[in-house]
Amino acid sequence: MSITTARGFRSSGVAAGLKSTGKPDVAVVVNDGPDRHAAAVFTANRVAAAPVHWSRQVIGDGRADAVVLNSGGANACTGPEGFQDTHATAEHAADLLGVSGTDVLVCSTGLIGLRLPMERLLSGIRDAVGALSADGGPAAAEAIMTTDSVAKTAEMTGGGYAVGGMAKGAGMLAPGLATMLVVITTDAVLPQDTLDGALREAVRTTFNRADSDGCMSTNDTVILMASGASETTPEPAEFQERLRAVCADLARQLIADAEGAAHDIAIEVVNAASEEDAEEVGRAVARSNLFKAAIFGQDPNWGRVLSAVGTTGARFEADQLDVSMNGVQICRSGGIGEDRDLVDLAPREVRVVIDLHAGAETATIWTNDLTHDYVHENSAYSS
Repeated sequence: MSITTARGFRSSGVAAGLKSTGKPDVAVVVNDGPDRHAAAVFTANRVAAAPVHWSRQVIGDGRADAVVLNSGGANACTGPEGFQDTHATAEHAADLLGVSGTDVLVCSTGLIGLRLPMERLLSGIRDAVGALSADGGPAAAEAIMTTDSVAKTAEMTGGGYAVGGMAKGAGMLAPGLATMLVVITTDAVLPQDTLDGALREAVRTTFNRADSDGCMSTNDTVILMASGASETTPEPAEFQERLRAVCADLARQLIADAEGAAHDIAIEVVNAASEEDAEEVGRAVARSNLFKAAIFGQDPNWGRVLSAVGTTGARFEADQLDVSMNGVQICRSGGIGEDRDLVDLAPREVRVVIDLHAGAETATIWTNDLTHDYVHENSAYSS
């Protein structure tokens, strides 16, 4: 049930006609308490969508009673009118739920630069509120899909409490965050400042290390809500790890469903002078179209890895770099290693290990290959 695995939550997903396909496109998630603590992280894109601007204001007091999400339109770059549409969305949901509009978060996803059909959206919200259920997690996860091929959910239970989440996203995956909407729920008893710190740390090492195509969305939102319905207060470190695990699971699902991808690629940078260096190197390789195209062609072209590493400001000596692909060290000390023909890139998962020999820190960036299907899907996205 994902987001409704945690006690104290109801959700739903309905078709409001925002999508031309007639598929579900409006979801509502409600926290019935007794606690209504919440935290959120948003896109770093300076061109942020109206729902992001609204939700940043709502989350300021650390409380959220509900989240309204729609696919079929991003409501981004729509001016003051778009912000008013978001405001109307929150107020309409609040009236139906008997809560304050300033405690309703709003998320939208879809094509940028078009106003939402508000009559359909508001009608859909009414239907979604009427369909709210403690079993409504799967329906909500389906309703937020855009180019996703599958719904994405994750959950962990034990120790008297649960953490569950849903996500959407299949392209424009790059920090900060991705073109993704994520809602995570827990029935643990936790103060808001603990939620906020835990969410930011979990996002830092999971969603912010999923880098599909180097393109940052205008609508990225990750929300964490706590109901306290379990009456269990976990140790902060335990909750942090459980939250990280749920986020990591969802982030991995995002990469696995990346538009047109044929390979999921883990770029692990080891023995870096700092975690920041390791992340910078991994991201440089993940954003190399030459490298990504090579993996698509099952060509273990380690020269493209080294050329990307060399563009970074990380500390390393070029004659000490090692690169392995799927367990074969094809570059040793900045030069030729094992025969590249020994590398098998047929499996879906590819693991690239880059050893900087400059320290003891590590970071892993997940990306995918660059395929004909990716180009086709994104060239025809709005037509």
